[in-house]
Amino acid sequence: MSEMDRRRALKLLAALGTTGLAAACGSNPASEETATGSPIRIGLIAPQTGGYKSIGDEILNGFQLFLDLNGRQLGGRPVTLLTADEGETEQTGKAAVDGLLKQGVLALTGVVNSTAMVGIRDTVEQARVPLVGSNASPKSLQSVVYIWRTSYVLDEPGRALGPYVAQQLPKSSRVAIIAPDNLGSRDAVQGFREGFGASDPRIAGETIWTEFLTNPGKSAYVASINQALRDNPDAVFCFYAGPAAVQFIKQLRAAGYRKEIYAPGFLTEGSVLSELRPTEATGIMTSLNYSADLNNAANRKFASAYRKTHNTSPTTYAMASYDAAQVLDKAIRLAGPTATSQQVNLALGKVGQIDSPRGPWQFNQPRTPQQKWYLRKVQPDGRLLSNVLVNELATLG
Repeated sequence: MSEMDRRRALKLLAALGTTGLAAACGSNPASEETATGSPIRIGLIAPQTGGYKSIGDEILNGFQLFLDLNGRQLGGRPVTLLTADEGETEQTGKAAVDGLLKQGVLALTGVVNSTAMVGIRDTVEQARVPLVGSNASPKSLQSVVYIWRTSYVLDEPGRALGPYVAQQLPKSSRVAIIAPDNLGSRDAVQGFREGFGASDPRIAGETIWTEFLTNPGKSAYVASINQALRDNPDAVFCFYAGPAAVQFIKQLRAAGYRKEIYAPGFLTEGSVLSELRPTEATGIMTSLNYSADLNNAANRKFASAYRKTHNTSPTTYAMASYDAAQVLDKAIRLAGPTATSQQVNLALGKVGQIDSPRGPWQFNQPRTPQQKWYLRKVQPDGRLLSNVLVNELATLG
């Protein structure tokens, strides 16, 4: 065990208590004393700089937590986790993958930005090293052999939310759609339009596309918001995340809009709510494949350990990365103690149902999850704002 890994284990031990850690590790037959295979390297790609760094941190935290709870092993083989900065562009994402492949990784995981995922596709496929992606999943990423995703397809949150919004709004109402002009947003908007009803006259005109910014200024969206509000919409559907979500919500409220806001859950996920006032965020409705207050055994274990380690509730980003580690653990075990990357990839198709904090799910043919989607509402929880589970919306995938 390296010194860094030893410090991690001691930190988790202090957080959970000796009994808690023993119980957590006891749920998996792998431990340092029972390793059955040779050491392996896993490469994790995530933003370590820029506007998506907070999401990258969640991706790293989720994967590390699974390792900490399972003796720093996957499939009975001791793991060295190598990380690389995804950055914010296709070029930086590709450089991260190239660097990890040169270090002889057995498998890859992570990837936050859809543009980066599309850019690294050919590199991963040609290297024949499996990538279990834990966030980015554009609809256009099809016919892949070595790329799997434990997150979602980007049109799914809108597809799950659209029918609910259509049912809630009166026939005379109007919905404005506003989103940044990038690959993921176009998938999300298309999914919402299809779920709501593409020809439904309640959608107020064309989508208003804003510039794609990871760290927008305090007036970045003012002109676009004013354009959207000219039609006096009764609801706004939007797609933003991280610092962009904070600024969009603040600027929308500052423009005087007090009606319904609907969005994929990334709008209020992670540190976003900590930067908003209750008057700005309360009542926002989102759809997501995870809520930290889901009441199942897998989530109670995961969320409790995450809170004790990081002093905050887990996000869908951390959960999907935790599941990526789960998936690799099962596949590497199935493939055997000396398996190659190609053998692990074959085993990924045989892992079956995953007992996930989000609820049970399994891979479908396109190598993405078949899973439930949930409706959440931002509400005060004591002195903090929280995404509170309302109900199930749909099963997609």
